[in-house]
Amino acid sequence: MFSSFLSLLERIFTIVYSPQPDLREFEERSQTQHTPLADVTVAVLSAKESQKLFGVPLARRSIQPVYLRITNRHTSPLRLYLLDIDPHYYTPLEAAGINHFSALKRLSYYGLAAWYFLPLLLMLPLKLYTALLANRRIDDCFRSQAFPLRPIPPGETAAGFVYTTLDAGNKTVRVCLYAAGSTANIANSTASTAPVKTMLLDQTSTAPAVDLTFVIPVPGIAADYLRRDFSTLYPASDYIDCDLAELTRRLREMPAATTNSKGTRPGDPVNLVVIGDLETVLSAFTARWDECETITLATCWKTARAFLLGKQYRYSPVSPLHLFGRSQDVALQRIRSSINERLHLRLWLTPLRYEQQAVWVGQISRDIGVRFTTQVWNLTTHRVDPDVDESRDYLVEDLLRVERVTAVSYVDGVGSCSPEKPKRNLTGDPYFTDGQRAVVFLSQSRATPHYVAWARD
Repeated sequence: MFSSFLSLLERIFTIVYSPQPDLREFEERSQTQHTPLADVTVAVLSAKESQKLFGVPLARRSIQPVYLRITNRHTSPLRLYLLDIDPHYYTPLEAAGINHFSALKRLSYYGLAAWYFLPLLLMLPLKLYTALLANRRIDDCFRSQAFPLRPIPPGETAAGFVYTTLDAGNKTVRVCLYAAGSTANIANSTASTAPVKTMLLDQTSTAPAVDLTFVIPVPGIAADYLRRDFSTLYPASDYIDCDLAELTRRLREMPAATTNSKGTRPGDPVNLVVIGDLETVLSAFTARWDECETITLATCWKTARAFLLGKQYRYSPVSPLHLFGRSQDVALQRIRSSINERLHLRLWLTPLRYEQQAVWVGQISRDIGVRFTTQVWNLTTHRVDPDVDESRDYLVEDLLRVERVTAVSYVDGVGSCSPEKPKRNLTGDPYFTDGQRAVVFLSQSRATPHYVAWARD
């Protein structure tokens, strides 16, 4: 009892900082990939784990520590490139500074009420002093836990955290290791500048010796696809192995548009085909796209709040569209600064298989605003850009940019319509299209497309 009282007094009159740097529970969820040149282990901390380990709530500041352990089996030193993991990563002291304690800021929250606690203000110097000491410990903790940014010598192991921007659901982590070249020839002529020149040559002209991609599940959201049991979605007898000609024929015969839940009214066009297993799909998309949460009271409230305040909600649920008698199996999105502007992607698994890979058909469109409608219970809906081919081709370009595509082509099947005579979706928005579906063949690892056919000049 007395110790609890002392602890309470300590928290009132001082700043208490209690990290747990030895915490390693997250390693139970780590993933390891082995190559002849390096062994790489990756883990992503949940919000609770990062708060325990670092002693401050990093997730509230949109910071997510990613743990790396790399063993160099190359004959040359290997260097990690952080920009491949996250182009917006935080340095250790930057992440620490964002999480510093501020006694003055805490007092400002009370405003005029602070004058009622004037006697406590006499303890302000102690509060400021202990905050200074705590902030120094925060700096030391973040620096000591950071991944060392220096070449990893052959046979040695480096480990630590990279402070990245926050992601929930699945986090895609790309690890690129570059081999350092020999400095012998340059050192003989210009010894003072040789290491710098060699490093620059290595960074700009050498392809990565090791290029690995990890998809790490992160606790925090209930993604909508988790409700599906894909192994029992179709009976084993329904699966069809296709060659390219058979696949093309069957894709042309797929439904032209989504429907309402009863299947009586057509909706948005089915303008996309993605070929790859679920893990490959998530790996390729979640590098730049966000998963969608299931529709619950909590997520509806988050959506409403984001709409009213004009803010982001990266994982907001999407309304259901139907195909094959069910709502979408996987929903993904990319948003801008406001929830009212985003790209929606919905995918449905088909019973088709191509080269042992799953075949998905889908619908993609771009929300460009909000409008009034009597078609839904809340009287408002997103206004969809009528040029649905633009969002389709945007997706193709986006996947090409992340280098996870082996081939792209287009097939007929949607049915063309012009801006002068558009079709309409379930909420009455018009759309026009050239009538083609983009077909994207995904790769489990990074690849260069060997064939790309564009629908339009």
